[in-house]
Amino acid sequence: MASAAVVNNIVKHEQEEDIVRPVANFSPSLWGDRFHSFSIDNEVAQKYAQEIEELKEETRSMLLATGRKLAETLNLVDIIERLGIAYHFEKEIDDILEQIHNKYSNFEGDDYNDLCTFALQFRLLRQHGYNISPKIFSRFQDGNGKFNESLASDVLGLLSLYEASHVRTHGEDILEDTLTFSTTHLGSAAPHLKSPLREQVEHALEQSLHKGIPRVETRFFISSIYEKEESKNDVLLRFAKLDFNLLQMLHKQELAEISRWWKDLDFVTTLPYARDRAVECYFWTVGVYIEPQYSQARVMLAKTIAMISIIDDTFDAYGIVKELDTYTDAIQRWNINQIDRLPDYMQISYKALLDLYEDYEKELSSDGRSHVVYYAKERMKEIVRNYNVEAKWFIEGYMPPVSEYLSNALATSTYYLLTTTSYLGMKSATEQDFEWLVENPKILEANVTLCRVIDDIATYEVEKSRGQIATGIECYMRDYGVSTEVAMEKFQEMADTAWKDVNEGILRPTPVSTEILTRILNLARIIDVTYKHNQDGYTHPEKVLKPHIIALLVDSIKL
Repeated sequence: MASAAVVNNIVKHEQEEDIVRPVANFSPSLWGDRFHSFSIDNEVAQKYAQEIEELKEETRSMLLATGRKLAETLNLVDIIERLGIAYHFEKEIDDILEQIHNKYSNFEGDDYNDLCTFALQFRLLRQHGYNISPKIFSRFQDGNGKFNESLASDVLGLLSLYEASHVRTHGEDILEDTLTFSTTHLGSAAPHLKSPLREQVEHALEQSLHKGIPRVETRFFISSIYEKEESKNDVLLRFAKLDFNLLQMLHKQELAEISRWWKDLDFVTTLPYARDRAVECYFWTVGVYIEPQYSQARVMLAKTIAMISIIDDTFDAYGIVKELDTYTDAIQRWNINQIDRLPDYMQISYKALLDLYEDYEKELSSDGRSHVVYYAKERMKEIVRNYNVEAKWFIEGYMPPVSEYLSNALATSTYYLLTTTSYLGMKSATEQDFEWLVENPKILEANVTLCRVIDDIATYEVEKSRGQIATGIECYMRDYGVSTEVAMEKFQEMADTAWKDVNEGILRPTPVSTEILTRILNLARIIDVTYKHNQDGYTHPEKVLKPHIIALLVDSIKL
């Protein structure tokens, strides 16, 4: 950790040289010391865990009960997933959906007069990897291929249809039509609906279920929807509340660990040019996985996001070309002996970076997995090389062709690095999984593209105001002679295409396990939420992420 003397030396040195730096003046952390200490009340946790075990058995019996109608079974699975307790019953749910897929694959029979059931079955099967053809929806269309206007009054059916349209892949025009049709009619119906259906429709139009962060959607569903429903199942509701609160205790404990680690690094004092977003970094990881077995994975991922944020700001908002070249080279060599080549302020983050990955290797050695850290290091070196190219463009005022911009900017989206890192603490992630990622499979490329273009749309105005001309939007406008609006639309189209690739990538047969693929899907979901309405929710968390952080990591659910 650097002392105040080091900081003073930096300032003195710069006054002598009159260096002009592109400082961004980021807002301070919203949270202060709020999360630094938390200890689980073992007595309460034990009480919750005991009751959860009983409720789990009751829920399992519900799932395994026979003689139910198809609609009831689908609804039960959907409710359990929305309540955030499906991770306790993965095998049971997989078996149920496989039976439904085998028995009802042609969507025929008495159960299928109901649009709600029909669309729900399609969405659940798709989300679980079954490649169901959307042509089945043609039965709800007239001879001209338009949806029957009589459906406009079936709000639950429209809502189910709307949610189903978000799992679409390429060439599925009928699902594009279902999205337009359901969005239009739900928008008209919403103001006239009773609670809690009105809230559910309004929320869905703002944030579709498939593209939402599962934990955020769970919290909303428990408190704002399911609790108010007349037909609610009290066993499931109680189970979901207890489980949410028990998991939240674990998450708070992890966040306290991250917060203390971050405070000990003291970057806020020694590197004041960088964003102080440790809490937001941890929130990001709760978007990737919530389950207890991923505790180590969350902590590792949060630390990496916090560290890459510091490095990003060093390139983006402080360093000058000569320093950044040396910094890049030192990181490629990855050896503490390189540290003396660096200016004082860079030594601070360089040492912290090397220490962090050494910690990962020690931690994973107990499971014989320390060798997989190599893959994360290589991604770190890659992103640093690309940051350096970007920084030079900015400092030298070079505007590349959009194709050159994108080939460099995909890595600086951070998603190659974060996806690889998300597997570090997952005991089930094998060397084959890491090798698969090295090849940049289509689903990973899609995710990286999604992150890049959505980030570019959201940060365009801010970067422009800082004099940055080598932005994706600017490059596109220049290359194609179009307006800002047209360039933004084009980038949004690229994002829509990327989502279809992600949705396609989770359909069977898959090259890796669902457990591995779900991390990629969840990372895509985080982008959808963090950059909602073209806002950069990471840099400016007060509007976008703050309410989610309070809901997931501050307030427990009243029992």
